[in-house]
Amino acid sequence: MTRARERLRDRPLWEQSALIALWSLAGLLMVFFVYLLALIPLTPGIEDLNQARTARASKILSADGKELGTFEQGLQERVKLSQVSPEVIKALISTEDHRFYEHHGVDFTRIAGALWATMKGDAQGGSTITQQLARNMFPEEIGRARSINRKMKELITAIKIENTYSKTEILEAYLNTVPFLYNAYGIEMAARTYFNKPAARLDVLEAATLVGMLKGTHYYNPVTNPERSLKRRNVVLSQMRKHGALSEDRYRQLAKRPLRVRFARLPDRSGRDDHFTAHVRKWLLEWADENDYNLQLDGLVAETTLDLGLQEAAERAVERQASALQAVADVEWSQASLVRSTSAGMYQSMRGDVNPFAYYWSSRQRTLDAFVRETGDYRRAVEEGETPAAVLKRLKADRKFMNELKASKSRLEAGFVAIDPANGEVRAWVGSRDFDRDQFDHVAQALRQPGSTFKPFVYAAALEKGIAPDQTYRDVVQDIRAADGTVWRPTDMSGNSGRSMTMRDGLIYSKNTITAQVMQEVGLPPIVRLAQGMGIRQSKLSAVPSLALGTSPVTLLEMVSSYATIAAQGEYRKPVFVRRILDRDGRVVADFAAAVPERALSQETAVTLIDMLRGVVTRGTGGGVRYRFGIQGDVAGKTGTTQNNTDGWFILMHPNLVAGAWVGFNDNRVTIRSTYWGQGGHNAALLVGDFFRSALDSGRLDREALFPGGRPQAAPRYEEETEEEFEELPGDMPVEVMVPEEEAEPAPQPTQEEIDEANEEVPVEERSIPPSEIAPPPPPTQVQGAPAVDGF
Repeated sequence: MTRARERLRDRPLWEQSALIALWSLAGLLMVFFVYLLALIPLTPGIEDLNQARTARASKILSADGKELGTFEQGLQERVKLSQVSPEVIKALISTEDHRFYEHHGVDFTRIAGALWATMKGDAQGGSTITQQLARNMFPEEIGRARSINRKMKELITAIKIENTYSKTEILEAYLNTVPFLYNAYGIEMAARTYFNKPAARLDVLEAATLVGMLKGTHYYNPVTNPERSLKRRNVVLSQMRKHGALSEDRYRQLAKRPLRVRFARLPDRSGRDDHFTAHVRKWLLEWADENDYNLQLDGLVAETTLDLGLQEAAERAVERQASALQAVADVEWSQASLVRSTSAGMYQSMRGDVNPFAYYWSSRQRTLDAFVRETGDYRRAVEEGETPAAVLKRLKADRKFMNELKASKSRLEAGFVAIDPANGEVRAWVGSRDFDRDQFDHVAQALRQPGSTFKPFVYAAALEKGIAPDQTYRDVVQDIRAADGTVWRPTDMSGNSGRSMTMRDGLIYSKNTITAQVMQEVGLPPIVRLAQGMGIRQSKLSAVPSLALGTSPVTLLEMVSSYATIAAQGEYRKPVFVRRILDRDGRVVADFAAAVPERALSQETAVTLIDMLRGVVTRGTGGGVRYRFGIQGDVAGKTGTTQNNTDGWFILMHPNLVAGAWVGFNDNRVTIRSTYWGQGGHNAALLVGDFFRSALDSGRLDREALFPGGRPQAAPRYEEETEEEFEELPGDMPVEVMVPEEEAEPAPQPTQEEIDEANEEVPVEERSIPPSEIAPPPPPTQVQGAPAVDGF
């Protein structure tokens, strides 16, 4: 430094200034060079470029290879450059990068011109087509901020692209990735969206319109801003004339023509999601993150376990039977007097003559007020300063708001899932009656009390302890003291005989008194451990006495998976919904079908438990599924109902398939009114029975398949059905006396004026189902209107 100063002192002042300026410039250039070197590893490499150029969306397939959905980023269809109209290429190069064939990714002449124009107040961009492609291909890596750092990353990536691909490949990649609004990506989808034709048939005016949009798709949208789009189209035509793609006369003729758009938004071709594909998507996204895959680019193929034939049977069963049950609920709650019938067809025929749930709303004003206060509209209004009383009054006077609220609260919901016990593979999955209307999944998300469907865990624990199925207990009410000192007194709606009853019959007839005594003898910890081992792996089980009757909320998927463990003779297999994942070349990158099962239950216990549950559907609370739907073959299962008819359950086991359903309302303050239709044996069993009938009739299930110790069984005829209807009390009823239905919620009787007002409201729309499609009524020996809680 000292020598440098001495040399400068000996030189003229102008020479000193020049040398300092040169040294400073050299230093800045050195710093800039080091900065560029540091950026190179932070920009996409050759492998990234190849992946992005050959990007392919991953797919979700059914077990038989049908496409269920994709991970496309919007609507895309890649085409070769030869499949694109030459007018598009002329318009693009003339407008966006007229020296495209001369530069190597960066047009320094254009950058300098753009800087000069910007300094004069006419802001211009200097990006080449290759730089724009870099932004389109790597938006996250390059960034979106208007900064020098982003521009340098874009410049380096553009040079890498030019050194890797030909000009033709660059144009092709650009035209296939550029976004055009309305979820359309690429020139092919843009041509079909805005002009209803393929890209190969675009004329010069259409090409100029689409290229003109690239400066600002929203601002120059020909659908919403036709005047701006027309002016921008003519600017593109002017650029084509300027660079020799159009003659002067041709330009003048074209510029006078109107903007003709034939807009038609294309449907999403990635597949309509349902609860199963939505669940698979979420799981695959997590798997891809953990294993460093990009589902939008890598072209993976996820082979699921879903059987489309069984899935369609499940969807039909849910739609048909849940709609029939909706009619039951609508009619039962339409008036003060309770209509009593065991025929769903009768309610279906009456539904058009009543106002659904009119009596429910008019007699439960406090519940209705609570529903209003829980809405987002109410909370927002209160937060903005309106008094709670004023908000409540205003919203209750809003006819549209109230009709929508009542419709959502009074809509009956359902969940259904079927699992192959041999491998744990999910064959059918219906999360609600309508995915578009209710995306909450009643298979894997909803936590509901399982009621008596939990009882097999209690009896399995007893069998594992060595208690014989023929051991007897007295059918009497007993006080059971919990650890916290509270007394629990489980009872049965059908009454208590005081006589001895075997453990087997205690399960078959779903006797709460017997189950409670078995629970006491076994102890709660073994029951909890066994239930967790058999399939209740996510939900927390409360170790309280009433757990034995199903008071701890669980998911339907957990329950059906647990019953699949029983059907698999005690071997637990985690539910599988993706069998394996392949790469774009068909190589297996992950296989989930070969998981080793866990022994949760001894084989001897499982076989005995299957035989006990066989009795449930031959002479116990689940017998209706056989005679209503003509179910043949060796099957076993269990019904379940919870307090106030809140939840209805039914799970049926076949050697090749285990299926279960839940029925209820999303808000458990709304329930099915009558005890008959509120039972799992009368609601959820309809969905499962309908499904099994279709599966057996179609040959997808083997009628001759047998569990160990089983024998072929024909479907019983109506006259073979026992005259006695076995009932079971919901699991958490603490006393032996039930409150009458009409007194379930103390409330003043509505006035006629209130009922008339409720009757004026718009009813919820439901599809009318012909009586022939509804499950047949019970046999003539069935007592019409007999009170029941958990029976057929």
